[in-house]
Amino acid sequence: MQEQLIQRAITVLENNFQKGGFTIPSKGLYPFQWKWDSGFIALGFAHYNMKRAKKEIETLLDAQWENGFIPHIIFHTDSDTYFPGPDFHQSSLHPQASKKVRSTGMTQPPVFGFILQKLYEIAEDKEDILKFIRTHIDKVYDNHVYFYENRDINDEGLVYIYHNWESGTDNSPMWDDIWETMNPPEYTFERRDTSHVDPAQRPSKREYDHYLYIIDIAKKYLYDDTKIAEHSPFLVQDPLFNAILIKSNSALIQLYKVLGGNEDKLSYLNEQQIKSKKTLNDKLYNDELGAYVHYDLRKNMQIPYISSSSFSPLFSGAPDKEKAERLVNTMMTKFGDEDRYLCASFDPTHERFDPRKYWRGPVWINLNWMLYNGLKNYGYQEIADRVKNDSLQLIEKYGFFEYFDSRKSNPDSENSGYGGDNFSWSAALLIDFLKEKT
Repeated sequence: MQEQLIQRAITVLENNFQKGGFTIPSKGLYPFQWKWDSGFIALGFAHYNMKRAKKEIETLLDAQWENGFIPHIIFHTDSDTYFPGPDFHQSSLHPQASKKVRSTGMTQPPVFGFILQKLYEIAEDKEDILKFIRTHIDKVYDNHVYFYENRDINDEGLVYIYHNWESGTDNSPMWDDIWETMNPPEYTFERRDTSHVDPAQRPSKREYDHYLYIIDIAKKYLYDDTKIAEHSPFLVQDPLFNAILIKSNSALIQLYKVLGGNEDKLSYLNEQQIKSKKTLNDKLYNDELGAYVHYDLRKNMQIPYISSSSFSPLFSGAPDKEKAERLVNTMMTKFGDEDRYLCASFDPTHERFDPRKYWRGPVWINLNWMLYNGLKNYGYQEIADRVKNDSLQLIEKYGFFEYFDSRKSNPDSENSGYGGDNFSWSAALLIDFLKEKT
């Protein structure tokens, strides 16, 4: 049964791979290359086609801007199945934007540090993969430097995101209170996503007005980070984004040690790492909730809601044992009901929870993969195994969907797989789950 699942997953990845040397997340719905998707996709490829894994990363990194920034979408091709496209984003407004390809002017979580490390662990030919890493690691390092030099406005080791899409958790209830502070214009545009997916599973039209308005503000200031930090109504320090940055810092530090030399880079990363971990724990941990939360830099206060992102610092290794225990207790108390799959993307006990709607409640395989590895590293093997087994069960039962209903008994539908079908990172991470070396 496992081999059959792996073969099905390989078929998904092969069908989504494009001639330009990149893999789309899902046909129709997502026709371009996404930053953090490509990292997870490369991890899946690495188990059976390392050449393809390296190409995926190479193509993504080739779109890096002169200042180290890596966009969240690379528009290698033209497509009328996705909005907003390159003509709306106008990345060329930034003087250091890539001259090779069009892209967005926003980013996504920096997964490539730990992805390179995973490729090193998986590769049978260590010499070959180290040659690849040696060629590309400085680009990943430059991306980290970009964040600390341009997105850490308080010089405290935490970087900001200026758009909900940068978080990866696009329509999370986290952002609802921010939308209430805004009154964007009513944009006229044709939604493409709702022609592929039930609108009940997607963000609303009014939410999209907020999304587009923030982009327009960034464009007004030519995607200048300093001016965005001054003027964007959305300015947030996200525990997931920063936990991934910390995890990738650790990976780069270990890889640079394997490569030898690079003492200046190691010094820089170690300095930032100490600061990042401390501030993540001091500023984003909420003792009353027993979880990490987002921080609204506009209101200068925490956003007091619990999501799957709240547990992502386990993946980074930043919490001490006491905080880790509190986190796991919070997770199991609020998210761990036996009638639910772990781990819902938003607090199932909260009134804003929606088990069908994108990041407002469904289970996502990429978050589960990170939580599994974090729980396992802290010694919570039984709960880690439940997260892994729930992920495998969802895919086996419903298919390689983008996200899944967290209710084991779903009265709304026989099919609890939602969003894009034949979704690449669900396939890729299933392969990694099943190929894991024990």
